[in-house]
Amino acid sequence: MAASNGLPLLLFSSEATAAPSDPHSCAIWCVVWRADPDYRRCWFQRRDKGFVPEPDDPAIEYSSRPTTDAVAILNRDIEGGKVRLKFDSERGYLASALEALHVPIESQMAVFSKTSVQRERINPHNPRTLFFNDFAAIGWVRGGFIEVAVQDPRQGVIFYTLAQTPVETPQFTRNNDCLSCHNSNNAMGVPGMLVRSQFTAPNGTTMPWLGNYISDHRSPLEERWGRWYVTGRTGAMRHMGNAVVIGGAKAEAIVTDQALNLASFAGRFDTDAYLSPYSDIVALMVFEHQMHMMNLLTRIGWQARYLMRNGNVQDIQTSGLSASAEDVVDYMLFVDEAPLPNKIKGTSGFMEKFSTEGPSDSRGRSLRQFDFGHRLMRYPCSYMIYSAVFDALPSEAKDAIYQRMWLILSGATKDTKYALLSAADRQAVLEILRETKKGLPGYFR
Repeated sequence: MAASNGLPLLLFSSEATAAPSDPHSCAIWCVVWRADPDYRRCWFQRRDKGFVPEPDDPAIEYSSRPTTDAVAILNRDIEGGKVRLKFDSERGYLASALEALHVPIESQMAVFSKTSVQRERINPHNPRTLFFNDFAAIGWVRGGFIEVAVQDPRQGVIFYTLAQTPVETPQFTRNNDCLSCHNSNNAMGVPGMLVRSQFTAPNGTTMPWLGNYISDHRSPLEERWGRWYVTGRTGAMRHMGNAVVIGGAKAEAIVTDQALNLASFAGRFDTDAYLSPYSDIVALMVFEHQMHMMNLLTRIGWQARYLMRNGNVQDIQTSGLSASAEDVVDYMLFVDEAPLPNKIKGTSGFMEKFSTEGPSDSRGRSLRQFDFGHRLMRYPCSYMIYSAVFDALPSEAKDAIYQRMWLILSGATKDTKYALLSAADRQAVLEILRETKKGLPGYFR
């Protein structure tokens, strides 16, 4: 058997449903995979949602296609004199960059593990802070440069750095080195976002053998926020935050009452250089939810564009979009969300700021309103349905998502995994979407 370009398919046939596991077979399979688009399409149909095109596939052109993300636009505005970033001696361009990208200070979170491209600067006494909004995350560590990850509506997450040197027209520089971690199976196979939870040593070195988790709203609470500072009232809820491993301590002995329910991280390190003394638990929970949602939307968008370019999108079921749409919708509707054992409350003001951003329906209801009794959001549908990346999805992907969403919200599907979505919640989500979401299909009415 031969590929369309003449390469022999020696070890792996198109009828197989998984890549080979031994290194020799895998190496030859990868050569054929990259060389033969017909082979890739056939494998995708067998594997459904498991396929994601290569970043530089002609349908995607991640590295070469011009982007329309917020940082690319900001760069042009800086160069054209429309925006001027202000530099201060303590935090450089941080405050000005946050303002220019409309990222709230209240969203600040602090991570103290030696991770990211600035790992050598980071430790529990000099944590890296992250700030975010619906489309961007900004990282800053004292003594280092500014990192930005921003979601382009079509291309996925684009990574930039900004030197902390005062110049007349500072520019964010695209940095694809971040893809070594951020383009992996943990990010759904696309350039995306990762939220990790790991125990660390007192110097910030990670100790993944004690626990190494990728976090989102489905993660057990006791496995979240290792390597992060966490501020806010969490009640009896246990988590991995605020703790380091000393000596030969066992993982279960690391989380103590002293590491929980911190009002702020004052006293843990010198906070004067930071914009806020908080690493807010509400911000952390929203961030976890959003990062995986962003990856899922990028993945289905890339899959649809690849299939459209190769003329293979007509049959939603066999093309794999149906399976990916189910993933998107289940996550968007908070199916399998880990329940909260008690009420929680943040301390930074993030909860109050985020919940008022809307949009709201005529009864004042919004997908940004929190619950915090037993779950994160009052109405179980992600606010990311309003995002630019959702709106920019190919119509085939968007149709598959809407069709699946309607089956669930209308009660047409009786799958038991949706049993926790009450009739009242489904109806409320439908009513909110009817009034606030542009482009909703007619059958939602």
